Amino acid sequence: MRKRIFEIMQISKKDDAPSMAFDIVLVMVIFTNIIAMFLQTFSSLSEYHYACKVVEYVTVGFFCVEYFLRILTADFLYPEKSKPLAVVRFLFSFDGIVDLLTIIPAFFLTGFVVFRLLRVVRIFHLFRINNQYDSFNVIKNVLTTKKNQIISSVFIILILMLASSLGMYSVEHEAQPEVFENAFSGIWWSVSALLTVGYGDTYPITVIGQLMAIITAFLGVGVVAIPTGIISAGFVEQYQKDQHADEKQIDIDKLGEIMIDPGSGLAGKTVGELKMEYDVSVYIIIRSELNVLATDNTTFENGDIIIINSDRLVKKKNKGK
Repeated sequence: MRKRIFEIMQISKKDDAPSMAFDIVLVMVIFTNIIAMFLQTFSSLSEYHYACKVVEYVTVGFFCVEYFLRILTADFLYPEKSKPLAVVRFLFSFDGIVDLLTIIPAFFLTGFVVFRLLRVVRIFHLFRINNQYDSFNVIKNVLTTKKNQIISSVFIILILMLASSLGMYSVEHEAQPEVFENAFSGIWWSVSALLTVGYGDTYPITVIGQLMAIITAFLGVGVVAIPTGIISAGFVEQYQKDQHADEKQIDIDKLGEIMIDPGSGLAGKTVGELKMEYDVSVYIIIRSELNVLATDNTTFENGDIIIINSDRLVKKKNKGK
């Protein structure tokens, strides 16, 4: 029973209806909890605050039950550990800590809205990186592959941000001592300038400061685009790799071989003629102990074994019959 409960609570497989239903219910409960929490912040909906509070406690109750069941089945999640150690491992894992921090504020820390918002993170229970979710797997692979480049570009942004903040303090402190009080005061301005947001609440008023702001804004356009370009290129590369891998896998799955004998009627024909007649792809010809590269002008001989795309040939033959 515990093992079945564990299977249901794990990411669902297409052929496991109860597990899929649990995933759907969990997502609905998470979103219901978040919506109820947000509605409680609207003073115009004060008459519905009690109902929202009830909904929040009911959904948190669901989280408590789930948390208890995950502790109960922790030994299936970590089969290499004993049951007590598996429980401890879960309690101090990322999922275990997030689950606990999303439950506690409802009872003890009602003012800690940040902890309550961690319930959004619970959705990632359903989207762990695994073989069933290729899209998330692609994101993980891209970030992992381009990790060094991304870190380097972010480091450059941080250096430029600190340098522009210090430079702006140097030229604006005397003109605006209350705005640029110290070098760290320019961080907010440098962030808004480099990210081309430009909130306008902090800005230079001196000529030199304005010139520095123009240069910083131009640098920000180029520098901030670097990590975006790296990630975009990574996605393109990963997509191409996956596409080529899929094509190779399809070819392997559909490979077939045909022996050329007098009864086949193929001896004397060329690879190009076979392609035209049956719409197949000929990959290689095995002749005696040699592997002959299949070009359109290669002629078949008796005793040859040809490796082709068998799926197309079967369809063509069936269509002819």
